Amino acid sequence: MRSQHERESSEQAEVTKRYDRMARVYDLYDAPMEIMGTKKRRVELLTNAHGSVLEVGVGTGKNLRHYAPEVRVTGIDVSTQMLARARRRAESLRQQSTLMAGDVQDLPFDDDSFDTAVGTCVFCSVADPVQGLRELGRVVKPGGRILLLEHVRPRNPILGRLADLVTVFTRRVFGFRANRRTEENVVSAGLEIVDVVRTGVWRTIIAHPPTTPQ
Repeated sequence: MRSQHERESSEQAEVTKRYDRMARVYDLYDAPMEIMGTKKRRVELLTNAHGSVLEVGVGTGKNLRHYAPEVRVTGIDVSTQMLARARRRAESLRQQSTLMAGDVQDLPFDDDSFDTAVGTCVFCSVADPVQGLRELGRVVKPGGRILLLEHVRPRNPILGRLADLVTVFTRRVFGFRANRRTEENVVSAGLEIVDVVRTGVWRTIIAHPPTTPQ
């Protein structure tokens, strides 16, 4: 029987393959969610980004155009194909961003490296989301901001159960879970939530790193 770590590593590898395959059409696939309000939520959230910013799951780079000009962005993603599209987008915007392969569960950065961390629609696809959130808390400076936009498991028991059933399909086909409890995971990771906006299944979260080492 495989260990939990082996299962999570295997799941993350499969997610990476799926996003590599989807990269060419990802923006088209994501367009309905953008039209239904995801873009507006992302733009509003990113007004809180400042200084040196780490964006995890940068994907095709759709957030890049919405950062303030003075912000310095480092973006990581597990998918090299998604990163290739993000680099082309950064070039078209003439934006000086550092884009590199990386896994939020094991970030290649020193403690207290960034003023802000950003993740939009990311933790539904991370094998160990609590570990990934802990890593954000590690690399963000004390008093810095962790900005998240995620869809979560509905609180309604019937809809929650439906999300559990749908996840069997979305996990295998698209590599994401529709039933993640991200708000609770943020707390489990030791982050300090300072603001949360709940709109249906969407959560916009602003958090600080832990005040004491984890």
